[in-house]
Formats: sequence, C-alpha cells, structure tokens
Amino acid sequence: MTEANNPFIYVIEDEEAISNLICMYLEKSDIITSPFYNAEDALKKITNDRKPDLIILDLNLPQMSGFEFLEEIKKIFNKDMPSVMILSARDSDEDIIKGLEIGAEEFITKPFSPKVLVARVMANLRRQNDAVAKAEESIRFDDFSLLTNSCVLKKGNVKIPLSSKEYEVLEYLVKHPGEELSPDVLFKAIWKVEFGDLTAVAVYIQRLRKKIEKDPSNPQYIQTAFGKGYIFNKDKLIK
Repeated sequence: MTEANNPFIYVIEDEEAISNLICMYLEKSDIITSPFYNAEDALKKITNDRKPDLIILDLNLPQMSGFEFLEEIKKIFNKDMPSVMILSARDSDEDIIKGLEIGAEEFITKPFSPKVLVARVMANLRRQNDAVAKAEESIRFDDFSLLTNSCVLKKGNVKIPLSSKEYEVLEYLVKHPGEELSPDVLFKAIWKVEFGDLTAVAVYIQRLRKKIEKDPSNPQYIQTAFGKGYIFNKDKLIK
C-alpha cells in the first residue's frame, strides 16, 4: 500500500498541542495528515496540493477565521468541496447553524475525545466511499469494492494499486464467479489474441493474490481448480 492511496486530511488548528494530538491519533489509523496553524497557509496549499479527503477545522484562528476559510474553499471547489468537520470551543446554536449552512458536515465541540474524533472521521470517509460506489457499478467481496466504471479496487476506503492488466484479470474473474477458467480462456478474453504465452496468466494471478489475499499460498478469493485453471470463490461476493 502506498501513501498516495491512504486517506489525506488537513488539520487546521492553531494550538500546536491539540494539532499534534489529532494528527497522532489519525496517523495511527493510516491516515496522512497535513497540519496548519492558520487558515491562510491552508488556503494557499489547497489549490496546489493533493485535494484533501477531509478537513478538520477550528473556528478561532488568527487573521482568517474558520468561517472565512469555509467561504473561500466553497468558492474554489463549488459542489466538489472537500468534506469539512468543524472542531471548536464555540458551541452556540448560531455558530453551529452557520457552520453547517456554509458547508461543514459536522460540528464537534471542545473538549473532545481523540478516539471519538477518529471514529467520526472514519465514518465520514466510509460515507464518501459508499457514495462513490453507489455512483457507479460496484462489485463487492468481503472488505473489497471493485469499481468497474473507474477501474479501481478499494479495500474499505483505501485504493489497492493495480496495473491495467491486473485489474482486467480480476474483473473477469469476479464477473464469472464459481466458473472454472482455464489459462487459455483467460488469456484469450483479456489479451484478445488467439495464441501467446499462457504463463502470463499465472504471473498476474500470483500478483493479484499478493495484493488481496491474507495468505497467498492459501487463497480464499482466487482459488486454483487443479488441472483446470482458476476459480473466483463466489461465496465471498456480497450481493
């Protein structure tokens, strides 16, 4: 798993101790964090950096307030605005309503539990992942989602890097669950030629097993039908 595939979060909080605490707990959950101690630096970075999957935002910031930052990124991203969770000591109904109206999805008041904050972040990321999956055809097996429109495999919220041929082999297998597929059948279907080196099929099966199987030597998804080829375990599919 590469860092580029992990969820990426901006933490905009001017109190360094609180920022460090939030980042530490998030990073324990394999989330990449980018801390900012003021909104201006975050605003400059967000237009040139990888778009964050989520922003944790304090309201009481020096110079530019959290509300002003929200208004600015709303102009930049319009409907494609990153998900925002406000984390603030301000807890009046007016502040909460204003934050949600501008575009924040959640308003969490201080003091807060870091573990609860991480749980809310993970729930938010799952909702985002589910929304993407619903927007296109998705084939699910256990914790994996194969998004066939965008040719992406995810485990939970995290992308599993696949080459184009690895993806094609996996997609063909999951679309023919329970079928015994010989190397010849797979080669013709995926490489689109009548003749070639059939050992390529075994190479790609081995690569896929290393990426999705807990124990590649005892595969639970892509199984071997001895003397016949390969079979995707249909019992693993979630309907």
